[in-house]
Amino acid sequence: MSERDWNEYITRKKYIDKLLIESQWGPVVQYEENKRYKHASIEEYPTETGPADYALFHNKKPFSIVEGKKVIVGVQNVLQQAQRYSRGFKDSPFAFHEFKVPFIYSTNGKIIWFQDLRHPVNRSREVKRFHTPDALEEFLSRNEDAAKTWLKNTPIDNPYLRNYQKEAIGSIERAILERKRNMLIAMATGTGKTFTIINLIYRLMKSGYGKRILFLVDRRALAAQAVTALASFEAEPGLKFDKIYEVYSQRFRREDLDEDMKFDPKVLPTEYLTNPQAKHSFVYVSTIQRMRINLFGNAGMFGRATGDMEEEEGAEKLDIPIHAFDVIIADECHRGYTAQEESKWREALMHFDGIRVGLTATPAAHTTAFFKEVVYRYDYERAVKEGFLVDYDAVAINSDITINGVFLKQGEEIGLKDTSTGQLVFDILEDERELEPATNESEWTAPDRNKKIVKEIKKYLLDQEEQLGHFPKTLIFANNDIEHISHCDQLVNILRDEFNRGDSFVQKITGSSTVDRPLQRIREFRNRQNPGIVVTVDMLSTGVDIPKVENIIFLRPVKSRILFEQMMGRGTRLCEEINKTHFTVFDCFRGTLLEYFRKTTAITAEAPIKPTRIIKEVVQAIADNQDRAYNISVLSKRLQRISKNITQESRSQFNYILGDVDIAEFAKNLGERLDKDWAGTMRVLQSEGFFSMCDNYQRPLKKQIVAEGAEDIVSSEIVFRATDGNKLRPEDYLKLFEKFVRENPEHIQALEILINKPKDFHVRELKELRLKLSTKPDDLVDKFKEQNLRRAYNKELADIVSIIRHAAKGEELITAESRIDRALAKVKASHNFSEAQEKWLGLIRRHLIANLLIERDDIDSLPIFTREGLNYRKLNKIFNGELDEILQEINEAVLI
Repeated sequence: MSERDWNEYITRKKYIDKLLIESQWGPVVQYEENKRYKHASIEEYPTETGPADYALFHNKKPFSIVEGKKVIVGVQNVLQQAQRYSRGFKDSPFAFHEFKVPFIYSTNGKIIWFQDLRHPVNRSREVKRFHTPDALEEFLSRNEDAAKTWLKNTPIDNPYLRNYQKEAIGSIERAILERKRNMLIAMATGTGKTFTIINLIYRLMKSGYGKRILFLVDRRALAAQAVTALASFEAEPGLKFDKIYEVYSQRFRREDLDEDMKFDPKVLPTEYLTNPQAKHSFVYVSTIQRMRINLFGNAGMFGRATGDMEEEEGAEKLDIPIHAFDVIIADECHRGYTAQEESKWREALMHFDGIRVGLTATPAAHTTAFFKEVVYRYDYERAVKEGFLVDYDAVAINSDITINGVFLKQGEEIGLKDTSTGQLVFDILEDERELEPATNESEWTAPDRNKKIVKEIKKYLLDQEEQLGHFPKTLIFANNDIEHISHCDQLVNILRDEFNRGDSFVQKITGSSTVDRPLQRIREFRNRQNPGIVVTVDMLSTGVDIPKVENIIFLRPVKSRILFEQMMGRGTRLCEEINKTHFTVFDCFRGTLLEYFRKTTAITAEAPIKPTRIIKEVVQAIADNQDRAYNISVLSKRLQRISKNITQESRSQFNYILGDVDIAEFAKNLGERLDKDWAGTMRVLQSEGFFSMCDNYQRPLKKQIVAEGAEDIVSSEIVFRATDGNKLRPEDYLKLFEKFVRENPEHIQALEILINKPKDFHVRELKELRLKLSTKPDDLVDKFKEQNLRRAYNKELADIVSIIRHAAKGEELITAESRIDRALAKVKASHNFSEAQEKWLGLIRRHLIANLLIERDDIDSLPIFTREGLNYRKLNKIFNGELDEILQEINEAVLI
């Protein structure tokens, strides 16, 4: 009998009784009149409004009512029946408004719904198991109202929190006070999500609302960062967080952690997961992958086709109750580039019955759907405008082979690389062959393409090094790191040859077993001069904090907006140590990546890539007559695909299992075979031999074509863009700028003053002008940044004043240094400065070259002056009380 045909009694005996016993509510016994129950699940327990299917007793008290239904019944609405029994329960020590039993469940053995009846607005919700007796007892012992009062009345006043971080914490707490259980925070990469959430964790634990908190991340590197951040967080004056509350993690290697880290992370005792206690109060940092293994075992764990993945050493399946954590925080919860990966996140998060807070920089449709509501958003554009992140410049690398692929002629010599051993042999083509762009670096490679792209990028990096005075940290995203055909390895080799600064200057950092201690390599990239260039695939795309990165290079195609934004986020962080003002993105696909993603919305509508059902699932669907014609067609196509990618030996084995029928012929006539002999054909399809062959058939040896003779044509261009995402040529960009300057003086006061009343132009007006130009000043162009204007004019050192005057009046473009030296020469001509005064004028000159103008407040506040022990009063004394007049003269001379 199919479970769909079971009645309620069979469902209870087969499924529901077992679920209750697994959650420590055994034994399951029939009700006996006048009997007192200490601990049991009592069937058919009488109430004034009818018999309850189960009454769950613990310590002689009725903790819960369970209403069971047969499998085919939807149980969400059945809670109303359980509510009725709670109202009519007799002789209960509990009384919560009209209810005499505090907790209720409804279930069909497959799905469980739960409701806490102690507060009239508590929402019912689906849970994955019944709560244990200890869990419900803990619910009753907690003073939730006091915790919420603390949150409501205690200001968010950590002085190190930025305003938007306080807003984020406040939004989460308001959602919790409104009894919401799922919420999403969207904060741009680099805006301090971890610091924000650690402050939230402290407040939740201090208030008593959260006691056991799970902090989930998707990389071991992020777990190490989170543990370090928790340990270094000063929660209270003179007290680090880990001195007030316990902080646990999964097991790390010593090299996973910062070298100067004095904190020794503690591994969470297993019993904290399997037997949570009300007295426990801790934070546990874990990867989502490890937690999923703890919950469900290794079956179905996902890997990456790129070869960039991490192992979870020592993880094993454990019996973890659903109340193990009160609050679950999922960092980088956008993850899930395929539906399979996204489903793993869901399975782990849904297991626990706690408040779920998702953190992401890139909220996707499937993420928002899971967490229900974005309670706070702080996006990249706002962060750049407020000065907490840096903007970027774009360079399009034009490679003919990247866009068009390669056409090989008959008689050309090619390399054939054995993908299982890496052995390379050479052969002569007997016929012409076209290599498609989409399979570049997987089925074929053209070494000249990679070499010429690297040479083109090198020009920019060396130019940056000369201007900045240091080599700009550069992160390259490669196509794959697959053994023997690794695009990463090929790029590393080319880069080392091209830059000739030693192997340590260029490093690969991926999850591959060929990378020794990848987390240590990440720390070296962040903290040391070398490596200057790192090649990766996915490993550094998410969450890793390396503020010194000044170049992001896309040498791999990206189809997911989520992944693209995370990769871009590696460059957005501020870095005062190197005076970082922006970063540069190199789009090695002729600018098409930037163009495509510029046109998509902030919350992408893209769904995760659909998962592929395994053949066993397709066969079961056919057996159950689920969309039979469609699933027969699916299976037929799968078998045809196998027939085209199978060795002779495996084909013979398949033919034997199929009854001496060739797999291609069997697939072609599958529908007819099932019509003629359903039972016999299904026996074949459901045999272990058939499933084993479908999974384990021998594939032909793959060889990657190495097109050694293919020559690429590579060029590059600075990318200027209109607001519609289309590229602009430099001359068109400048025409729009000159038009903007000529037509807007009456609308932008600072522009009007600079052009027509320069004596009234001061630091305030200069700041206003720069802000206007950099924040979408025109309907046609996103922004007129100084750096872009200089590049368009091909005058890298031109100052903003001469750029605007050139656009308005055709004046000569000069450098800031020339303008300042000319202005100071004019001022010095009318004064007889002493040697001491000349010395301080030199310091003022340095400030002016960087800033153009100066005011008295600069002298009291800017490091260039304060480091010398200067303030306005001292400097004014050196200039005999005439400093204000001299500064005014200098500013006026600068603007002449």
